[in-house]
Amino acid sequence: MLRILFLGDIVGEPGRKAVISRLSAIRAEEDIDFIIANGENAAGGRGITPKISIDLLRAGIAVITTGDHVWDQIEIMEFMELEPRLLRPLNYPPGVPGGGSVVLDTAKGKVAVMNAQGRSFMQPPLENPFLAVEAEIARLRAEEGVKVIFLDFHAEATSEKIALGRALDGSISALVGTHTHVQTADEQIFPGGTAFLCDAGMCGPIHSVLGRETEPVIERFRTSTPSRFPVAKGPVGLRGAIIDIDEETGKALAIRRFSEDLSE
Repeated sequence: MLRILFLGDIVGEPGRKAVISRLSAIRAEEDIDFIIANGENAAGGRGITPKISIDLLRAGIAVITTGDHVWDQIEIMEFMELEPRLLRPLNYPPGVPGGGSVVLDTAKGKVAVMNAQGRSFMQPPLENPFLAVEAEIARLRAEEGVKVIFLDFHAEATSEKIALGRALDGSISALVGTHTHVQTADEQIFPGGTAFLCDAGMCGPIHSVLGRETEPVIERFRTSTPSRFPVAKGPVGLRGAIIDIDEETGKALAIRRFSEDLSE
């Protein structure tokens, strides 16, 4: 059995410091074999930098996924060409820096990680994720011979996430959604053996609005005027999912939500 820990969107300095400080202990406590995390909000809540990427990888994260904020820190474009473990959504058009999938060797065999972005209510509009992901799965199986495939689907609409999970049931090991920063309670294994969770949630400040200070967000809703949304302070919650996979078949055996609150 291969056990994967996936951590939802890491938000700002509070989120990344909490992840880095707790990762080693979580790995030991939960008997984790492989760690994936979404880092697209790790730099001040918008994007990710080369230094932050290196810090997260050194802390024990095997693959960093992203989403619609991937390019918010412009220096990441050049770095992404040098670091295959930092992914951007695979449904960008040809010629965009970086890659949307990676295959890594582990003590329990090869593990493929894919990253895709939804189109419903999402900017920028990308290529059809259903077609792009299906083509990439076929390539991974034919060229890499990989059985364990994990997908971070960064999307807004729950219907789009569920539909893609159902469409891919049996062809990947797990699909876990990101982007909304709110952990959902619909973890399940579909009939074909694919583990699913609509959204992993975030690793960020608990007393916040999606990781941001509360009052500026409330003011924006009240007045519809522009406002800065600083990353909040205070206690941090770590959210994600733990998935057990049969490495011989690539089928999921179990999925459960991961949730841990840390004091200041």
